[in-house]
Amino acid sequence: MPYRWVYSEPSRAEYANNLQQELKIPAEIAQLLSLRGINNYEQAKSFFRPEKKSLHDPFLMKDMEKAACRLSDAIRNHHKVVIYGDYDVDGTTAVSIMYTFLQRFGLDVDYYIPHRFKEGYGINPDGIKYSIEKNADLIVSVDCGITAIEEARYAKEQGLDLIICDHHNVGDQLPDALAVLDPKRHDCNYPFDGLSGAGVGFKLVQATTQKLGLPESVANQFLDLVAISIASDIVPIVDENRILMRMGLELINTSPRTGLRALLNKINLPIGNITTSSIVFSIGPRINAAGRMGDATSAVELMITNDETEAVRYANELDSINSTRKDTDTETMTQAMDMIDREFNLDNLSAMVLHNPEWHLGVIGIVASRLVDAHYRPAIMLSTVDGKIKGSARSIKGFNIYDALKECEDLLEQFGGHEFAAGLTMDICNLEEFRSRINRIAHDILTDNDFTPEIEIDSDLELSKIDVKFWKLLTQFEPFGPGNSRPVFVSRDVCVEGVPTIVGNGHLKMKVKQNGSPVFDAIGFNMHHYEPHLRNCRHDKVDLAYVLEENFWNGRRTIQMRLKDIHIEQRN
Repeated sequence: MPYRWVYSEPSRAEYANNLQQELKIPAEIAQLLSLRGINNYEQAKSFFRPEKKSLHDPFLMKDMEKAACRLSDAIRNHHKVVIYGDYDVDGTTAVSIMYTFLQRFGLDVDYYIPHRFKEGYGINPDGIKYSIEKNADLIVSVDCGITAIEEARYAKEQGLDLIICDHHNVGDQLPDALAVLDPKRHDCNYPFDGLSGAGVGFKLVQATTQKLGLPESVANQFLDLVAISIASDIVPIVDENRILMRMGLELINTSPRTGLRALLNKINLPIGNITTSSIVFSIGPRINAAGRMGDATSAVELMITNDETEAVRYANELDSINSTRKDTDTETMTQAMDMIDREFNLDNLSAMVLHNPEWHLGVIGIVASRLVDAHYRPAIMLSTVDGKIKGSARSIKGFNIYDALKECEDLLEQFGGHEFAAGLTMDICNLEEFRSRINRIAHDILTDNDFTPEIEIDSDLELSKIDVKFWKLLTQFEPFGPGNSRPVFVSRDVCVEGVPTIVGNGHLKMKVKQNGSPVFDAIGFNMHHYEPHLRNCRHDKVDLAYVLEENFWNGRRTIQMRLKDIHIEQRN
């Protein structure tokens, strides 16, 4: 699929020039800083050297005083506490943080995570009944609860105190709970509203340790789990999250908890080299797999255990579940692509709405994302559960899928989400009208140009400038993620050295150089279709869009280019 290369521009170019001179850094590095809103020496210092002293005071969050006092009271008086969480990575890490924190004080603590398919997301009456049966005095919800209006009322009627820790958008009404912690509350003046669900739970742990007069190390032992939540939940890695992420990665790479160490050993990730990408592509999916396939219990048990034998067992279990999940992904993707080929003419469709009553609810969101990648138009994957159609939607730049579903509200029983991702439930009799209306809405909003994906380019770069100094400066931009993406460079008139090859499962591998520069390894994942064109134009030059990364192989570290796109043009 061809890409449009769109160059990012700093708001004021003179800031980049000033940074280059003041910091004595390459122009390309100054450009990267300026694009991130860093315009002077002090801002650059804070960016390159994020420090824990810059973490925000947890008591700046609305209701934190009430929440920390109640949790401290539960600890001092050994109250029974139930932690209520979500089944994804953010939710299970948040549950693990709060559970382990309270357990260290000898509390009778339990946790409840709803079954993805039997109960669905969020606080429900069954979870409250479970807490009552366990004689709980207090429920602490993490990564959920901000919309639990009726459930909070029910808990209060039953004499249960409820503390809500959430980070999702707030509706017109707040639940009537003892405390509602959510930096997105309209009446909350907390300086940063981009925390993960586990991040909000961590701030409650921070505040409670202060109330108890304990050292900050008691809270900081959970930063590894906070880092996993930040990377996996795709929250912006800026401001406080950038500090938490750095501290968490350091903890993972020096002294990971028992369960995490077992998982790293299982998947052959060497401790000391764990990055944000390691979490996103290897650790997070395995923790997430349990909840995706139904029951997230094994993910929590992995993270809270101190027993090495148990840890190995849960690591093996999660890896096995993830293998099953991947097989289900692949099968569903194949079926979806076949359905598109048989039943749809994408030239006449602005959005893809696919339904198969047998598709697994736990993977259709992943497959919808892959369909968007393959065909670059909104995709909605639907299955049937207990006579109702349920599904996941994913979208592209320029089409707000949540707003589109809002226009179909009369056809839906439930829906929720945001600009690029959403979930929905409807009666089967509304399927065809829904499909027709979504396509009409997409057709009215999207233009032909919108169906060509973009790659945002940070800067042009001559390969000869990539040296040890440049690489060391670039690594200080880590950890990468939303709000601080790995920089994308373009190098033009690049020569392909030798013969390009295909490695692994359809990956392009080649060597390149430019104007007498050193030779660099370049790899393009799933870019095998470029190989014959590159063979045919070996004596011509190409333009490459890529990111730089470190490659570890046989104990040797090298800088390699991970290709994003290739523009091939025959030159006379």
